[in-house]
Amino acid sequence: MINNKIRKIIYIRPTLCKIFAKIIIIFVIVKEILKKYWGYTSFRPKQEEIIKSALAGEDVLAILPTGGGKSLCFQLPAMMRDGLAIVVSPLISLIRDQVQNLRSRGIKAVAVHSGMTRREIDLTLDNAVYGDYKFLYLSPERLRTDLFRTRVQRMQVCFLVVDEAHCISQWGYDFRPDYLAIADIRQLLPDVPVIALTATATPSVARDIEDKLAFRKDNIICSGFERPNLSYIVRKTEDKFGSLLSVCRAVPGTGIVYVRERKSAKDISAFLVSQGVDAGYYHAGMSKEERNAVQQKWMSGEMRIIAATNAFGMGIDKPDVRFVCHFDMPEALESYYQEAGRAGRDGLRSWAVLLWNNTDIKRLDAVYRCTFPGLDYIADIYQKVFKYLGIAYEDGAGAVCKFNLLEFVRRYRLNASMAYNAIKYIETSGYWTLTEEIDNPTRIMFTVSRDDLYRIQLSDTSTDAFLKALMRIYPGLFSHTVSIDEDYVAKVTMNSVRAVKLKLLYLSRSGVIKYIPRARSPLICFAGERLTPSNLYLSEKVYGQRKSMFKERLDAMYTYVSPVSDRSALQSSCRSRRLSAYFGQEQCRPCGICDLCAPEESSFLFHD
Repeated sequence: MINNKIRKIIYIRPTLCKIFAKIIIIFVIVKEILKKYWGYTSFRPKQEEIIKSALAGEDVLAILPTGGGKSLCFQLPAMMRDGLAIVVSPLISLIRDQVQNLRSRGIKAVAVHSGMTRREIDLTLDNAVYGDYKFLYLSPERLRTDLFRTRVQRMQVCFLVVDEAHCISQWGYDFRPDYLAIADIRQLLPDVPVIALTATATPSVARDIEDKLAFRKDNIICSGFERPNLSYIVRKTEDKFGSLLSVCRAVPGTGIVYVRERKSAKDISAFLVSQGVDAGYYHAGMSKEERNAVQQKWMSGEMRIIAATNAFGMGIDKPDVRFVCHFDMPEALESYYQEAGRAGRDGLRSWAVLLWNNTDIKRLDAVYRCTFPGLDYIADIYQKVFKYLGIAYEDGAGAVCKFNLLEFVRRYRLNASMAYNAIKYIETSGYWTLTEEIDNPTRIMFTVSRDDLYRIQLSDTSTDAFLKALMRIYPGLFSHTVSIDEDYVAKVTMNSVRAVKLKLLYLSRSGVIKYIPRARSPLICFAGERLTPSNLYLSEKVYGQRKSMFKERLDAMYTYVSPVSDRSALQSSCRSRRLSAYFGQEQCRPCGICDLCAPEESSFLFHD
């Protein structure tokens, strides 16, 4: 039976009735897509509000905590619109994970990043134009290229998505200058709404994000920074290994231990194993196969504890992590909050433990000094990088080169930390981009004509079948370098991987192919040509502002961990409230479960 109020609307306002019916239909379709592709029947806090805002064609900045379901806030709206969503994301590993995840759900997605050849990028962008894909993932440095700017105007784009949106703010903790090109892309796509997402943004950073992305009107949707099930514990201790072992034994279930250095990850893993705790380690210096194997063991529950650098965790959805322990004090509350938030995504009681002592304070003070080594030093590093790569003045624009930092600092006898921070500061000034360490696949190309190759095949029957297999699997080998998978070639040709590599090496030495073996290396991508010392501009004002902001973040971190000696102050304080206040959320109840709210509850973690 129709409600009288609805009956009256139908009779008096037929236009309103149509709008009302349309809203109901859209809501039903949203729920159907949510169930079909993601298997969910309801939304997490603020997800539905963000999705409705996006579907209404509004620019929206979504601030959701780690594990709050940010990806769904742009993936689901894109599934309801014709065309594809362009997704800008800073990490190649995260791009690959999300594309793989979408494909596993039967959703067509492609990616373009700096580890690809020009030909591969060209083909991928063609697929985005003509291939009925729903998602095109890009690393931010791709936005500046003429190849992308030309193609994007031919694409049917429904949303422009900015993941890790704090990277666009020069006052954010992880500023990436290539993100500033997004506003230019908006001019090419004037009617396409923006969905920007981040887990951490102070009020000033949030306003800067909207400004840099040219929002048509203010629209920030924030779910709040409280995690009611997450108990924040800060422990000052000189025996970090002993304290960590106590936590591992006190809290059953899966855990992550975050460290700053790769060696520490391995050392902690070895220590825990020696104490009977099932553990492994993960860092960017491991091979892709090693990282995948460790990650899979941990995800499946076969491995209980993983000690890792911050290269681990982003984009990984494991809901039953019972604790995250920071073995080293982070440099900023933003990164601490993101990493700690990987515990307890299933809503059950979990712990975020931070171990610290005075050595951490001294180390962070040293990090502060190394991070800002002086503009003269930075300008010298700029020239040394080009010399190292053999690039002359007024050359190098658009070049992408492998860059070995350790070899670089050895050649010029530099302090590794200071040189790295100088390189990263030059990156924030927009002159180049240094990618994370990535797997660059094996590439080959024929260097002989088809006629010459035919004669080689006739004279060497053992090589003939191998060459035919390569040409059948990988078309285009005569026109450009092509990425190949030695494992797949070995399977097709019924050889071992080692035999395939030896065959490729033989063909290379015989002058038949150009052979670029697979390599793991960071890449440096140059935005412009090499400048002379007199033409290089590094702003003293901006440098001073960033230095000041870095110091403010360190001070905020020190304030967060600082002990409270007065009992009345202890009762009125709360770790969760300190975090929420830092991010601009003043009205927040005490959590009741952190070490300041309930010191007796957290004491069970440690056995002094």
